[in-house]
Amino acid sequence: MPRAPLIFLALLPLLLTQCSTARFYTQAASGQWEIQRKARPIEKVLADPTTPAPLKTKLELVQEIRAYARNTLNLPAEKQYHRYTDLQRKHLVWVVFAAPEFSLKPHTWRYPFLGELSYRGWFKEKDATALATQLRSRGLDVFVAEVDAYSTLGVLSDPILNTFIDLPPRDLAELLFHELTHQRLYFPNDTDFNEALATAVARHATRRWLSDTQRTRELTAYNREDRILTDFIQELTHTRADLENTYAQTHLTSYAKRLAKTQAFTDLRHRADHLNRKHGGTLKIDKWFAQPVNNARLNSIATYYDLVPAIDHLLTHHCQGNLETLLNLLKTTRPLTPTQRLTWLQSQTNLIPRQAPTSQSASTKPPPAQATH
Repeated sequence: MPRAPLIFLALLPLLLTQCSTARFYTQAASGQWEIQRKARPIEKVLADPTTPAPLKTKLELVQEIRAYARNTLNLPAEKQYHRYTDLQRKHLVWVVFAAPEFSLKPHTWRYPFLGELSYRGWFKEKDATALATQLRSRGLDVFVAEVDAYSTLGVLSDPILNTFIDLPPRDLAELLFHELTHQRLYFPNDTDFNEALATAVARHATRRWLSDTQRTRELTAYNREDRILTDFIQELTHTRADLENTYAQTHLTSYAKRLAKTQAFTDLRHRADHLNRKHGGTLKIDKWFAQPVNNARLNSIATYYDLVPAIDHLLTHHCQGNLETLLNLLKTTRPLTPTQRLTWLQSQTNLIPRQAPTSQSASTKPPPAQATH
């Protein structure tokens, strides 16, 4: 039996003494223990005659991606993703985001070791729904995200999960590169930067992997999806800017702000429909807008993408596209506070958004298409 789950459980008493929400940490420990307890070495799963052929193919692909991450990208894959867990459910966790009705500053929770984050993750959907109901009763905007993967930042040996094993090869590779980047370099209390860094590194690494392995068709599809995603993120950024301007108008009544907010989301839907037609109806706009679109949901997406252009610029123009150079350079900013790190990035690139992002999120990278699916 692996020792990693025991390490997690050993931390539980400390967590409980530092936070009154004992029930939350108990379910977190229980959920993480389930992941570890059910994990089987990939070699054994591959050797099992009852393992379906499609699963074997995907697990062999995982081994290829891990080897590439370790040998070519110098990401810490040696002790990660070498086991497989079937949780027998569709999603891993349900993550709750919240924000005030007239602000894009997220509601936050403080966690031992991790700092202040704008999420609360539950292993059971009913628990997340209960928290969401409670937060809505306080007048907050709330969004519950279905999350299929996250990283324990190297504290535990993370297994491959059934919740994301069926992703297309390009998306599976991006997800693993993203989570391994967190384990290579992570800054406490600076999740916006962490997520943007992992997103930028994973996108670059995925293109490189697809090219090096001569998956030309996959690379073409990946680049197309990336262009569509970038266009959609720009529309969301446009909406955030409109809302920030509205919320800053102190002379407006709550009623007027509420009308302007509704109009901003209506305009977003119109622009998204236009973008969808431009790209041949591939964005699944109806499905995306079937869930609430509010301040909390905008924050959940902005966390991953607001700083990506600046980090991309740093990688391309200061590091000549070399990921190792980028990661070593960013490692030198470890002594900085999040605000100082953001200022440093702006001095290097001059590409920081008009207003620095304020959201904090878990290390719960969604599938790359989540922003438009």
